[in-house]
Amino acid sequence: MKKIITSIILLWLSAGSAPAQENHVVLISIDGLRPEFYLDPQWGMVNVRQAMRNGSYAEGVRGSFPTVTYPSHTTIVSGVLPAKHGIYYNTPVEPLGISGKWFWYYKDIKVPTIWTAAKEAGLTTAGVSWPVTVGAPIDYNLPEYVILPQGKGEKKDEIKAMSQESNPKALFQEIENYAVGKFAEYGATIDYYTSDQNKSRMAAYILKRYKPAFLALHIALLDHFEHEQGRDGDKVRSAIVGADVAIKTIMDAAETAGISKNTTFIITGDHGFVDIHTQFKPNVMLAKLGLYDDANKDAWKAYFQQSGGSAFLHLRDPKDKSTLEKIKLAINQLPEGIQRMFHVLDKEALGKAQGDPNAFMALAANQGFSFGASATGDMLAPVSGGTHGYLPTDFKEIQTGFVAFGKGIKSGTVLPLMGQEDIAPLIAKLLNLNLKTDGILYPGLIAPSKK
Repeated sequence: MKKIITSIILLWLSAGSAPAQENHVVLISIDGLRPEFYLDPQWGMVNVRQAMRNGSYAEGVRGSFPTVTYPSHTTIVSGVLPAKHGIYYNTPVEPLGISGKWFWYYKDIKVPTIWTAAKEAGLTTAGVSWPVTVGAPIDYNLPEYVILPQGKGEKKDEIKAMSQESNPKALFQEIENYAVGKFAEYGATIDYYTSDQNKSRMAAYILKRYKPAFLALHIALLDHFEHEQGRDGDKVRSAIVGADVAIKTIMDAAETAGISKNTTFIITGDHGFVDIHTQFKPNVMLAKLGLYDDANKDAWKAYFQQSGGSAFLHLRDPKDKSTLEKIKLAINQLPEGIQRMFHVLDKEALGKAQGDPNAFMALAANQGFSFGASATGDMLAPVSGGTHGYLPTDFKEIQTGFVAFGKGIKSGTVLPLMGQEDIAPLIAKLLNLNLKTDGILYPGLIAPSKK
């Protein structure tokens, strides 16, 4: 009887497994990753530091504008910046009231990605908690998504959301049964230390069972605690060690699956972090000008979409030059102390930064400062902790990181700086995909082919 049961299990596993792929790329994004986390041993990324000895890395990665999660992750898998891929912010512009919705849906991306290129090439793909992937052409997908509260007393639910949007539909149930166990209420939200470990175990299971050619994982606990504590703190240090353990979980899965020799690991992030102390609320300025009324939002003429370290001006009527000139004059008439908190990008400068082409200007905060969305109260408010969203070329602290090792990666290459859009060309090269990008394929990252 035991032999029969064993045979059934083996048949079940083999039947559910995808055909063997020649090469495998595992892309792991640590939200809020900063280069010093792997460059400086005091941060405790033991596993990544060991692996990077046989790989290559960057001392910094210039991000997207704004340097926030969803535009950045879309740049990573598309190889183009927000002005082209269309995910301009984490959330849609909502002058009539912030709903809590994010850019969850893949249909909002305007360009091809690694996902589409892999599908065209007949390769199997997988994603766990990767932003902007609800409805994506991913074979095994557990997307990042949240069901918002519908009534009083309800809470947002990431567990139920991931279950509902998983592809195939039975995948989430399978993951619970064979990888992580049943989730308690809110057990996979980023408010808990188990989040990164659960998601790495999800990805590890998929890698072992289905052996996809491309797997992307996004873990976010570090970002959560950098917002709370700033660039350093006990929770930040614990979270980066936990992220390192999560990465080792995936590395071990590749070894267990027998594909480690054909697997490339790419560890990256979406942005760095800046400590903050003061917040400027530009919509309060608009309210004082009579251009935005928080009590009567239907009457708005102008609105600043805040994105942490930046704010983008939107006009209800794109041809309303009078309103635009009023705003420019008002900014120039602000007290000098407030003006020193940020610098202004006009339409031309915004275009060069490849941010939202629908915005008419952007405010880019200097270190220590951030923006708020509220149109009520004082223009300035005290804040603490950390944030991101800044112009990626303004200061090094907002840069994220990059480490690559495994098949096809040359050992010992150190790039002083690379662009976030340069990651997709490397993945495309490793998987032999046809994907047009604006990034650079750095030849020094590629190991010489063996003859």
